[in-house]
Amino acid sequence: MSRFIGRTFILFLLLATLIGSLITYLLGWPSYETWLPLWTIKEADLPIAIWLTILLIGLSMGIAFSITQVARKRERAIGIYLQATIDADKQHDNNLSVPLVSLKLKKSLSEVTRIITTQKKSLQRMSDERAEGEDKRIQERIIQERQRLARELHDSVSQQLFAASMLLSAMTEKQESDNQEVPKTLAQAERIVQQAQLEMRALLLHLRPAALHNKTLAQGLEELLIELQQKVHFTIRFRLEDISLSKGTEDHLFRIAQETLSNTLRHANASEVDILFIERDGLAIFRIQDNGVGFLKDDGNVGSYGLHHIQERAIEMGGTSKIVSVPSQGTIVEIKVPVEKEVDVNDTNRTRG
Repeated sequence: MSRFIGRTFILFLLLATLIGSLITYLLGWPSYETWLPLWTIKEADLPIAIWLTILLIGLSMGIAFSITQVARKRERAIGIYLQATIDADKQHDNNLSVPLVSLKLKKSLSEVTRIITTQKKSLQRMSDERAEGEDKRIQERIIQERQRLARELHDSVSQQLFAASMLLSAMTEKQESDNQEVPKTLAQAERIVQQAQLEMRALLLHLRPAALHNKTLAQGLEELLIELQQKVHFTIRFRLEDISLSKGTEDHLFRIAQETLSNTLRHANASEVDILFIERDGLAIFRIQDNGVGFLKDDGNVGSYGLHHIQERAIEMGGTSKIVSVPSQGTIVEIKVPVEKEVDVNDTNRTRG
């Protein structure tokens, strides 16, 4: 309101000066004789001077009102533009239309928009980097804790189970060498300790970090299977090919192998396990097959095989998973991942030429 009154007053003074100059030009320098007609000539009982004053006030108010409305409209447009700049996501930052303002103000708005957009992107990048760093630290702590638990279990519980198994085996052999019948409780205790050893080996295998430590997946799997073969009582056969895959895909497949073998140790009661890792028709095929007890898909044991995690990892790699199990015949876990071939730039250029 104050701006409207101020504009009206200024416009009135400007128009009054203009009209006064025009009357001076027509009637001469202001004097009683020259300007007397402005008060003597009347229209509707009012002197012309009063009508001129009313006209100037009306014009001043009308022009001031128009200017005020235009200014408010531009202010709203600038406010909407700046708010849209703040709220706009990355895909729409470049689609904002600058309101109709002066060239100088338009440059200022563009600069403000650029600063806001730059700050938003910088803050988003900092937030993403902070989140990634936090995730990385959490993963490192998880790996360290897995390694600590694996060491403690191996150095304490695993060794005690091994000692108990040796003692029970020695007692059983002594009974048999003396041609005495082995007590059922002793044989049962020996089986329980052996099963506990298998459970412990499966747990240690599951706790083992998924990092390949600068090895290919084939090399890491071969070391893992050779080490595992020395600790279990069933036969492990494997065929592994060197296939070029991304680091993330190799880590996922290595972790799938750990989880599947760990569950095979605990639940399958298998005597043979076959592992296959080959490339066919642009696909890396990873398959683990056992001749264990198997399960039904509606069985609650499905969860114990970690099938959900295997399927999630396959999806993250952009691949597919297939799990087939028949009771009393065994289980097959198969993962297929596309192999991305590197394009030779020189060959491409030659082809284009």
